[in-house]
Amino acid sequence: MSNFKKLVIEPLRKTNPVTVLVLGICSCLAVTAQLKPALVMGASVTVVTALSNFIISLLRKSIPSRIRIIVQLVVVAALVILIDQFLKAFAYDISKQLSVYVGLIITNCIIMGRLEAFALSHGPWESFLDGLGNGLGYSLILVVVAFYRELLGSGTLLGYQVIPQSFYEAGYMNNGLMILPPMALIIVGIIIWIQRTRHPEMQENQN
Repeated sequence: MSNFKKLVIEPLRKTNPVTVLVLGICSCLAVTAQLKPALVMGASVTVVTALSNFIISLLRKSIPSRIRIIVQLVVVAALVILIDQFLKAFAYDISKQLSVYVGLIITNCIIMGRLEAFALSHGPWESFLDGLGNGLGYSLILVVVAFYRELLGSGTLLGYQVIPQSFYEAGYMNNGLMILPPMALIIVGIIIWIQRTRHPEMQENQN
């Protein structure tokens, strides 16, 4: 249980790949204007990270060091192609919204970082849990950012109207700034600030 907590739970908090390691920021800016694409992107990255970690860990003793990056890219690319085809078959509208960003999962720093830092030196089960935890940590930030951007920018969640029509009739207006990419960066910055305020040990030493 302690190993499970370390590998799966910790990336949701103190070792979050987005707010602590500052990885995967680009997709936070690109796919979080609405909650549904953010959920799908998060799920896709989680699946690819967990499975690629597992596969590379299985192969780690037979991969020559000089070509390990190529092998990792081939494994990740194969998984991303499968995810992309699945989305086109069963969630075509979401696939169109995500556009090229699904393909760019191949170069996601979180995935390649976990392969290099963990999967090449740990067993398959541990590597799978590490990939799962980091994928969920990434997904958590995407969902939080998308929640506020869609709610305050469009007045909806998952495409459903949440803010009552009476609010608009009384003069309420959606904040158009929230659906622009810079707001995603600002929200991530606020999350980082809150996280480091709650955990002083994560703050940089100023001495």
